[in-house]
Amino acid sequence: MSRAAVRPSSAKLGLLRLAAEAEDTVGALLTDAAAAVQARVSSSGKISAQLLEREQHAAHGLAWLATYVEVVRQLSAYARRMLEAGRFGETERLLVSIGLGETLAQIFGGIPMSQGEIVRLAALGLADDKIEQRRTSAVKALIAEGTTATVRVQLVDFIKESQGSVGDDGLDEILEAMRKEMRRFADEEVVPHAHGWHLKNQYIPLEIIAHMAELGVFGLTVPEEYGGLGLGKESMCVVSDELSRGYIGVGSLGTRSEIAAELILGSGTDAQKKHWLPKIASGEVLPTAVFTEPNTGSDLASLKTRAVREGYVYKIYGNKTWITHPVRADLMTLLVRTNQNESGYKGLSMLLAPKPRGTDKDPFPAPGMTGGEIEVLGYRGMKEFEIGFDGFEVPAENLLGGAEGQGFKQLMQTFEAARIQTAARAIGVAQSAMELALRYARERMQFGKPTLSFPRVADKIAAMAVEIMIARQLTYHAAREKDSGRRCDLEAGMAKLYAARVAWAAADNAVQIHGGNGFALEYPVSRVLCDARILNIFEGAAEIQAQVIARRLLDGSN
Repeated sequence: MSRAAVRPSSAKLGLLRLAAEAEDTVGALLTDAAAAVQARVSSSGKISAQLLEREQHAAHGLAWLATYVEVVRQLSAYARRMLEAGRFGETERLLVSIGLGETLAQIFGGIPMSQGEIVRLAALGLADDKIEQRRTSAVKALIAEGTTATVRVQLVDFIKESQGSVGDDGLDEILEAMRKEMRRFADEEVVPHAHGWHLKNQYIPLEIIAHMAELGVFGLTVPEEYGGLGLGKESMCVVSDELSRGYIGVGSLGTRSEIAAELILGSGTDAQKKHWLPKIASGEVLPTAVFTEPNTGSDLASLKTRAVREGYVYKIYGNKTWITHPVRADLMTLLVRTNQNESGYKGLSMLLAPKPRGTDKDPFPAPGMTGGEIEVLGYRGMKEFEIGFDGFEVPAENLLGGAEGQGFKQLMQTFEAARIQTAARAIGVAQSAMELALRYARERMQFGKPTLSFPRVADKIAAMAVEIMIARQLTYHAAREKDSGRRCDLEAGMAKLYAARVAWAAADNAVQIHGGNGFALEYPVSRVLCDARILNIFEGAAEIQAQVIARRLLDGSN
């Protein structure tokens, strides 16, 4: 829509009033549910790990309910901001109306945790009368208005006029200009080649990476004193979103630098910051994260890779897996066990491990380091490897922060930013799926008219537009919380949990809209489906993410 001021109508003002009432109602419902689940998983006044595991469906359901409550809050906040700015047009009203209606309908009818797992309020221990008490007139009115075929048809009419982006995201002029610049780069240099890179399992060309460095992608959030742009996490979201819309591999290149810079900035010594941050920000140094092991997965406390101090070096022994872009990386953030006598998290340390760049013919030209590629369905362009270390040497001065035993704590400090960034990547993938589906539905003729004319096709695209907008609002909110210096592990986790599901749903529906052609490798939507699937797994699998959110809610920590 145009940025010209939009006068509020009675329908828009009424929607805001109902949204505010519903926000309070579902907040109270979440309080009821948290108390009910807490009673189930507590023993002697404390959360019992055994009971929490037994009641995992209810606990994870609570996490999803909390995420949906946050959706209502952020939709309400978005509508208020846009109205105050004179930017709450008819498209935005429809997006909010449908978003609130569907979200509330699922809260009271059943929230899908996955394709085959539905959590209902009764499963959280809420009695029918308690549930009915929270099903207020405002909730009923929003469900009735937002779930009708009429509002979906109206939204689709606006979508037909768009080129894929639907509605005003509420960004300021600087961030909007950044979005346009990244979209132009992606459309001109990434989109025409992405599917070919995917099909041939090729690396993203170094020329593309060099141009990304020129655009400042690798130093977005690095302070200016270290050669970065000194911008906030919201800018990171905009860039990751647009680049991932072009190709998730390109969008994810920035993740390597973001994680490494976050680690060094938060925990590094002055010397480590001065040495590494300018090189990461400029793109001179490409980092990779080396955390996961073959038999640990999310259980980092069981990590076994050893670092043995011998004079001025650590010698590394062990195996790592699912390492992204390690061959062309110059620096590994390497999580190891420096104290073999200390089990669990306390014996872990983080090393800044330099390595020479490799090639396909000689991937790891470093003594004591070998590896083999893991062939994957999607998320290509950087390549995944399993790596073996047998005496690989790292200078002792590269121990992050200069103290052993801090590795797990240092890594935890990066998780908020990493999950926000992953949510932004998921939004980009979902946006790509919607744009491909929309283009195909406009062009594909069946029974004498475009398939977009059929309600079941149009409804799918309308749902994509609404869920993508919701995911953006959750993610941008988490980023703003991070930029404000507030703890945002809940907000970041909810954004990642929701956006990953949105990406998969959008990609799956985009393939359905393509019909048989969606199953053909020559169509880019087949790649988007493969790329979308990983988002529910890495940076905290959906189940782990729900567990973390639930534990935080049930502990009542701040």
